[in-house]
Amino acid sequence: MADLGQALVDAGVLSEPDLRKAQGHQRGRELGIVEAILELGLAPAEKVYRVTAKNAGMPFVDLSRGRIAAEVVDLVPAEIAIDQGVMPLMEKGGKLVVAVDDPLKRILAEQLEFLLGREIACALATPAALKEALTKNYGAPADNSAELAVASGMGVGEGDEESDAPIVRLVTRTFQDALAERASDIHVEPGHGRVRVRFRVDGMLRDVAEHPAHLAAPLLSRLKIMARMDIAEKRKPQDGRISLNLGGRDVDVRASVLPSNHGETMVMRLLDRSANLIPLQDLGFGTQQLSWFLNTIKRPSGIVLVTGPTGSGKTTTLYAALSELNRSDVKIITAEDPVEYHLSGVNQVQVTPRIGLTFSRILRAMLRCAPNVILVGEIRDLETAEIAIQAALTGHLVFSTLHTNDAPSALTRLVDLGVKPFLVSASVNAVLGQRLVRRLCSKCSEEYEPSEGEWRVLGLEGDSIKGRKLRKPRGCTACEGNGYRGRVALYETLTLDGNLRDMVFRGESLASIERAAEGAGSLQKLSIDGAQKALAGVTSLSEVLRVSRAAHAAGLEAL
Repeated sequence: MADLGQALVDAGVLSEPDLRKAQGHQRGRELGIVEAILELGLAPAEKVYRVTAKNAGMPFVDLSRGRIAAEVVDLVPAEIAIDQGVMPLMEKGGKLVVAVDDPLKRILAEQLEFLLGREIACALATPAALKEALTKNYGAPADNSAELAVASGMGVGEGDEESDAPIVRLVTRTFQDALAERASDIHVEPGHGRVRVRFRVDGMLRDVAEHPAHLAAPLLSRLKIMARMDIAEKRKPQDGRISLNLGGRDVDVRASVLPSNHGETMVMRLLDRSANLIPLQDLGFGTQQLSWFLNTIKRPSGIVLVTGPTGSGKTTTLYAALSELNRSDVKIITAEDPVEYHLSGVNQVQVTPRIGLTFSRILRAMLRCAPNVILVGEIRDLETAEIAIQAALTGHLVFSTLHTNDAPSALTRLVDLGVKPFLVSASVNAVLGQRLVRRLCSKCSEEYEPSEGEWRVLGLEGDSIKGRKLRKPRGCTACEGNGYRGRVALYETLTLDGNLRDMVFRGESLASIERAAEGAGSLQKLSIDGAQKALAGVTSLSEVLRVSRAAHAAGLEAL
């Protein structure tokens, strides 16, 4: 394919000076030469696209002339046509000819062939004419919610399902099953001659279905269309969102695609917006822990950090804290990626990096809005950390999260990001570390006599264990045979006293800080909270060992 700019000059559509002007307009912008020409108004769109089509070896079509037969329009579902910007034109030589507005979209033909089960050929049209044709033949969504409903294809009732394409019914059924089984994630993984679908329920993955390998492409394409991703892009990771309404429940889905050796894998995290926020009292705090956390979040200023891996319930804890503080005399502003729940009376801002709306930029702006309480979804870099710390030092209460293994590691993590130790010691009030463990099924869990090794894991011996028992899973119909149903949090609490602040200021090691905090009673380890919940029959010892690093090490030695 020849240089398009020169081809436009050769065709007399553009002069050499105008070409240089357009090329100058491209610099520093993510613009193609055609976009630059049209933005500057240097040539008519139709003439530019006619030359573009010829240069790309494609036919050009003028969509303003003639009428497209209704039976041809019906060959491409509305959600595919609108989402991907393709307009069916005619059947010719056994192929369905569709109009696109970019020569690079010819790669869509391969995906459309999978979805529609027929050969596809592409013709080029101007973007304005294509948009008008799509609106005329399919109708434009009235608003964003309607657009999402069309894109998801899930706004149909039970009676409409039979008229859907098989791949649409498969996707609908997958989401319905995931909600019925209380899944937090859906994993779609092609490979080894099959497509495996797994649900994460109560933090554990389980296989739920296997589909033939030939369904991989249409299944992934359908999901990518719903998530408003580029179905033609298979080489790069992509992220998207889906809004569903299933059985009267509004569900948001965060979708991520990752290319692998066997094709693209997709993970979808489900967020049921119809579910109520969990109050602090129901999160799993012990009496002393709850009192500690309430006192911590009611301080007038400083930083409160919640740590733990992805999926450990950090956001749920922070939302519960905000709900506790949410009063008419308190102004709360959040920066989140994404906004998971909408809190009445709280000013929530969605982080959008592609337009430059980053955590740090939002944080700077929110400080000019005179808030009392600030929530930063996650501290990911030095700039965000420094602004959050300055906000804490100037009289604001700041909540945020960090990805660390335990509570004390949050202090050294901030230093690793580049924050000066004296700023960490002056600004951080407390750190809450947490993990989620499965809750024993209330219908079938049973008591048993633990061995001496198991008691040692819990730190108990002698008279303290006389007559005491633990509980273990058994399995019944209520818990689908695995002995667990639901989850509860284990917590690790760290309060910074004067000595710990001095140690952080001096840059002492994490091990020294941890020993000093334990000795002073400022740190309650995760393993201790786990032991208490195991003794109370809330969870099993094996679950505590699974998530608690310290208890796991002790357990391996004792058992």
